[in-house]
Amino acid sequence: MEVHRELGPGFLEAVYQAAMEMELALRDIPFRSQPQVTVQYKGRDLDKVYQPDLICFGEIIVEIKALSSLSGTEEAQMINYLRAAGLKVGVLLNFGRPSLQYRRFVY
Repeated sequence: MEVHRELGPGFLEAVYQAAMEMELALRDIPFRSQPQVTVQYKGRDLDKVYQPDLICFGEIIVEIKALSSLSGTEEAQMINYLRAAGLKVGVLLNFGRPSLQYRRFVY
């Protein structure tokens, strides 16, 4: 919320990503930025990986968006990220609105 309060809506996702990283570091919250997560198919690793925006505390995926509104596409993306990473909790943040829009996911 602090990042949205400081920057407001209208920036690209990359700006919010950098600001979130700075804010997490200032608060001593452990995170990894855009780590590569391997996707498996029938027990085998695919050549393709995905990179969630952040993984905090080694177990929470944080996905950053800067859209006028969230749709089912972003929600489905989060569920797929959780499944592929083998994690249970995710947070979808949308900085593209006058008020920060967020949604918590438990897979």
